[in-house]
Amino acid sequence: MVRVSLRNVAAAVLAALAIAALALAVPAPAAAETPARAASATARLSTDGILRWINDYRHKPDPDRLPALVRALSALQAFKDSETCGAYIGFIAGVLGSNPGRAERLAAEMLSIAPADRWVLVRAIAYSGLPDWKDLLVSVGDRMPERREMINRYLEGKLPTLDQIAYHTAKPGVLDKIKIAFRIKSDNNKEVALEPTPQLIDVLWGYYLATGAYKPVDKIIKLLPLAGDKDNVDNLTTGSAAKFTLASNAVRDLNLLAMLKWSVKTQPKDTAKVLNDVIETAEDVDTGRMRRESLAAIEELKQKGPNSKRELTGVGQIGEGALSMGCIVAAATGQIELGLPCVIGGAAYSAGLQYMSH
Repeated sequence: MVRVSLRNVAAAVLAALAIAALALAVPAPAAAETPARAASATARLSTDGILRWINDYRHKPDPDRLPALVRALSALQAFKDSETCGAYIGFIAGVLGSNPGRAERLAAEMLSIAPADRWVLVRAIAYSGLPDWKDLLVSVGDRMPERREMINRYLEGKLPTLDQIAYHTAKPGVLDKIKIAFRIKSDNNKEVALEPTPQLIDVLWGYYLATGAYKPVDKIIKLLPLAGDKDNVDNLTTGSAAKFTLASNAVRDLNLLAMLKWSVKTQPKDTAKVLNDVIETAEDVDTGRMRRESLAAIEELKQKGPNSKRELTGVGQIGEGALSMGCIVAAATGQIELGLPCVIGGAAYSAGLQYMSH
């Protein structure tokens, strides 16, 4: 469950902007880089540099410079908070996935980062979409003994990849709504899957920036129906993030806008309705309206509780006392404070990676 205060969001924004400092001309990887040279290179980094290089990458791919970028980010402690570095993970995964012939060499050259940061490499490899990503994990795993358990869980299918997203698009029935209202957990043996979150959206945008491909955009589009979820504040927040980031990025990325127009023709009715709104918003450059509507919807859910509560008050089998405001509202809002950055794109995106700038 997302638990973010406005003060914490502001701190995350400042931290991420400080982290986002990579030189525009990222140096090519050297055979042997001394700590002194690495420190000197890090000192020359700039915030604009990292955003510009990542943003331009899909137009001018240069995968051989990825290891230098990752080493610099590690030196700047960009991977310290797992909730704010999703875009970087997605970017690394995208570069690896689109360069299968170089992936093993690139992964090996990134192993020189701080051992505490190597979880990023494990996840990026698992998210890369490479046909032999498990073989690659085994290959580099021998040099990452501190991440052996994490690697094993990916190899055994106990941790999900980007092909295992739980989109939660099915409408809940009466029993499902009762579970939501009373916070009753579902089957503990459910399939391994990535839950939809703003952080996941950051990962997918990072992958798009590395590839310019439709696949990560399609995964974001599939999250759009969540923008109409009136029962779960987490889903509503994620759906709103998907809407807003698609629209705001499509304002400046005409190739992305063309993708959305092509895609809407084959989408299910509920997805197409939201996607048409995204397209219209991008064409009219009216993201302010969409932001206000998203905030209003989340605030209404926080204030009134889920639709489930309102609908279930008429069900005779459930006593009126059992449906008290206390337990119902707690099931939906759980003392959550949502700031604007939570709505418009999750941790890293809203903290400075609004990178579609041309």
